[in-house]
Amino acid sequence: MDTLADRAELVELLGRYADIADLKEYTELPGLVFADPVTLDFEAVAGIPPMTTPLRDYVEVLRASFAPFTATHHVISGHVIEIDDDTAKIHAHVRAEHWVPDTLADGGPHRWLVAGFYDNEAVRTADGWRLSRVKLTSTYQENPHLAGLAVTAGHRPRGADGAGPAGG
Repeated sequence: MDTLADRAELVELLGRYADIADLKEYTELPGLVFADPVTLDFEAVAGIPPMTTPLRDYVEVLRASFAPFTATHHVISGHVIEIDDDTAKIHAHVRAEHWVPDTLADGGPHRWLVAGFYDNEAVRTADGWRLSRVKLTSTYQENPHLAGLAVTAGHRPRGADGAGPAGG
């Protein structure tokens, strides 16, 4: 086992995770990022309890959740990685910016900012490392009402189980 190569792959894994939303690439990237099923914990941002869901369902939630935003930009840094054989824990800081169109901003701010950290878990598969658990903890938000406006306006559907949006 090459620990440096594993660490590099795990850092890239979180970069690909950010690219899914920022590039709106829901076809190839999810299979390169997530295990199937995947456990999601966005309770600190979306107020819904953690859930485990098939990857195909989560991809549809991601697609629908990011649809109302004209752009997003996720910066993930400060990775602290613990590898134990074929599992890994990844703690990283995140700053996620989401811009809404004028129709949702209604003359107000256009950017919803989520700052905090991820505490993720990954598993080594035959195809490389994949995220098996994603947990986002928000330590700071600006204009969180913009996410709520999208839900209220019907632009941002609820999660695959009907419980809430897909998170930051």
